[in-house]
Amino acid sequence: MSVRRRVLVEACVDAIDAALEAEWGGADRLELCGELLQGGVTPSHGLIEAVWDQISIPLFVLIRPRTGDFLYTSDELDVMERDIRVARSLHVDGIVAGALTTDGEVDVAAMRCILDAARPMEVTFHRAFDVCRDRDTALASLAALGVRRVLTSGGAATAVEGAAEIRRLAAAAAAAGGRLTLLAGGGINESNARELVAASGVNEIHVRCAGEVAGAGRSSPAIRFRRLVEMPETSRLVTVAARVREVRRQV
Repeated sequence: MSVRRRVLVEACVDAIDAALEAEWGGADRLELCGELLQGGVTPSHGLIEAVWDQISIPLFVLIRPRTGDFLYTSDELDVMERDIRVARSLHVDGIVAGALTTDGEVDVAAMRCILDAARPMEVTFHRAFDVCRDRDTALASLAALGVRRVLTSGGAATAVEGAAEIRRLAAAAAAAGGRLTLLAGGGINESNARELVAASGVNEIHVRCAGEVAGAGRSSPAIRFRRLVEMPETSRLVTVAARVREVRRQV
């Protein structure tokens, strides 16, 4: 009789209520970000501390000084190192970061600085990996650096579309010594998690599982702020425990 393997579910959150919902839903680990509607940046010191005070599962913190590309100046790298020191001082489990060169390769020098600043925390290389010019070369560079995990959709728009490539990359990582874990992410939810795990063979998946929550207050309809997701100004997206729980059941 085959034994069904347990798949780790990481939930990506950007607020304290979302973090609590994710844990209630059965998430095994959190990635804490700021402003996910803008693509995600480093969360505030206060948010990291508040979430860490209330959860009992591992916590990883996104280190990203701004939105946009992943080419960082020395000043931006200094900001990242300062934010890493904050995360390390709070004794969280790890960070999520990534840096590329203008040639679309892993910025080995920048990543070495990030890893040195993060030690002894684990480091996940985020989906900057998916825009690398050559994913095999990138994977080899990250393995040599000692990065623990790579978040990837297999270079596709979603992890389901990139499942075959994720499986291939996971096999390549295992053949290189198995030091690097592939974390599948990108559009994974309760409707496709089982399919994705079966097709990719991964042991870890990354989900958002958010739903729109309307604000309770009254505001002027004349005021609009720029948002990447079209919804009422007072609404926001929050991770929903029931959706995470269903993903957990599926895998």
